[in-house]
Amino acid sequence: MVREPLGPTQRERGNRLGALLRRRRGDRSMVEVATAAGISVETLRKIETGRIPTPALFTVAAIAEVLGVSLDELVRESTAQPAPL
Repeated sequence: MVREPLGPTQRERGNRLGALLRRRRGDRSMVEVATAAGISVETLRKIETGRIPTPALFTVAAIAEVLGVSLDELVRESTAQPAPL
């Protein structure tokens, strides 16, 4: 199965998700959050920087649980369109 390349909208949504997770992580280290979520630090880094724009649902759910944020909130905030300038 060949995967279709991601479009600009999907990449932007991944960037917003990553930025949101980074803000929610706050002062906690990547090591602390990744370990608690059961993922590698490199995976967390890639998600936060948008290098994995479509992370697996269970990975996002594990991170969200550690950060105390609901999946509904992540979806709402990462899919919201930025306000026009």
